[in-house]
Formats: sequence, structure tokens, C-alpha cells
Amino acid sequence: MKNILVTGGAGFIGSHTCVELLNDGYSVIVLDNLCNSKEGAIERIKTITGKELKFYKADLLDMKATEKVFAENEIDAVIHFAGLKAVGESVEKPLEYYENNIGGTFNLIKAMKKYNVKKIVFSSSATVYGVNNQVPYTEDMPTSATNPYGYTKVMIEQILHDMTVSDPQWSVVALRYFNPIGAHESGLIGENPNGIPNNLVPYIAQVALGKLAALRVFGDDYDTPDGTGVRDYIHVTDLAKGHLAALGYSEKNTGFQPINLGTGKGSSVLEVLHAYEKACGKTLPYNITPRRAGDIASSYAQTDLAKNLLNWEAKLDIEKMCQDSWNFTIKNPEGM
Repeated sequence: MKNILVTGGAGFIGSHTCVELLNDGYSVIVLDNLCNSKEGAIERIKTITGKELKFYKADLLDMKATEKVFAENEIDAVIHFAGLKAVGESVEKPLEYYENNIGGTFNLIKAMKKYNVKKIVFSSSATVYGVNNQVPYTEDMPTSATNPYGYTKVMIEQILHDMTVSDPQWSVVALRYFNPIGAHESGLIGENPNGIPNNLVPYIAQVALGKLAALRVFGDDYDTPDGTGVRDYIHVTDLAKGHLAALGYSEKNTGFQPINLGTGKGSSVLEVLHAYEKACGKTLPYNITPRRAGDIASSYAQTDLAKNLLNWEAKLDIEKMCQDSWNFTIKNPEGM
């Protein structure tokens, strides 16, 4: 297996995965519509690795453009990141999310079938565990969601599962991420959202730069050690390496396999804030605001399956995640 198509490869997790793929000797083809990423990330991937990759500015909703990528390359496997990902926006624009995330995946699978590509690593999410399961989350728990974004992940997992039932030659690994943060240690690529960030660490980074006045902490009355929400944060480089391990697994195994990628332990909002203060060397202001609807107290992974099936585990701690995030932020104060 040599040629890997990475959909959404210019994005945060996709770009880091491309770096790890190229460093490991794979040939990489990126398909990205750049709706929430920048083409500059592709050049930076080349700079980090010293290697070339193919880039197609294309949208999975465009079947002709999607098929062109398959027609022009002998693709062995797909890593599928492409999709809209903001929870709040998905509530405001449900049709856009369902059309983009599920419709794009339909077209991708159709193209894979046409060109006889039957290995895919899917970018799923811990959001598929919903609000009714108890931590730590295990892969055999029932899936559900609380918003359209989450439901697109649940539905795509089901679609891919059904593909493996209909054709036992298919190999699908659904990687359920927890909370990716950090950046490549070079500082060349990192989380680079358009507009005001939705996620915790890019928001803290903007506060540290002085671009935002203070961090909003949604609730301090949860049943957690300091009352703020606890999440399983994972360094994006560890996460990227998990995709290479999943590719290796897909070469030797068929069927549908969900696997958690996390550290197996949680950090609270204030713990992350204080780790970031240590990284940037300054005290950062924050305000406690009411809880957000649908938020849960704690979310963290049971990680035994990743260790047993993929021989993978997270290596980098919360301090390293914040150090690398700050390094990227100060080197790219206006973004990439």
C-alpha cells in the first residue's frame, strides 16, 4: 500500500497526518475544497518533510472532480477527514451539514467502488457516544448524538459499516477522536480556524495574543475536581500517528472497526488554561459563564483497543500540547 488519498488534507488534523505519511514513505494525494483551511498548509507540509505531494482543490460534492482524482492516481487507501465540524453552526445550518458531510461521503464511496478502492480510515469523533453513556467510553457502547454534526458522524459510521456487510472485502477503521490540540513542533502547521475559534485551545491562544479579551468558561459547577468540564485532550501529532497505525491495521483486516484515539484521561478547562499560562509565561483572564446546553461534565476514552489492535498509544502530555500550540501561535499570529 503506497498511494494514500487524504480528503481534507489541508486541515488541522489532515495536514499533520500528511506529514507523518510522507515521513513514513507513503505517496500522498490531497483533495480539499479549502472551505476551512488554506492552500499554504500544503506548501508547509512540503517544507517540513522535504517531499512532494499532489494537491487537488476540489469538493467531494462535485462527483466529476472527485472521480478525476481517482482516475489520475492509483489510490490504495483513503483517509477521510473532509467535512464541516462546528457543533453550534450545525444546529444553525443542519441541511448544509447533512448535505456536505453525508453527501460528500456518498460521492467518495461511489468513487472508491468504481475504482476498486476498499480501504478507508474515517475521521469519526467521540461525539458519537452522546450524553447517555458513562465514562470512560468504550467502542462497544451504543452511539447517538445531540446535534447535526454529531449525527453526521453516527450516520457515516453506519453507512461504512453497511458497506462492509455488503462487501466483506472492505476494510473500514472509524477513528473516534477525543479533543485534538497542539501543533507540529516546527511551528509551521497548527490549528488555524477562520474567524473566532470554536475550540478551547485556539481560543486561549487568541487571548494569549491579546486578540480576545478573556476566555469564557462555560460552567464551574460540574461534578469534576474544579467544577469545569473535563475532556480528553490529545496531541495532534499523536493523533496523526494513529492514522498510520490504522492504515497498517486495514492492510491485514477487513470489516468495520471503531477505535478510540485519546489519552485515556481527562483535563479540565482550568487545567488546560493553566498549562497554557505556563507555556506562554503570562496569566490569562477568564470569565465564568453559564453552562452550554448539551455539554456534559466529563468525556474521556478507554484506550485499550488502540493499544491492542493498533499498537498505538498517546505519548505527549498536556504541557507539550500547550507548548507546541503557543509556538505555532507566536510564529503565525495572523494565521497561516
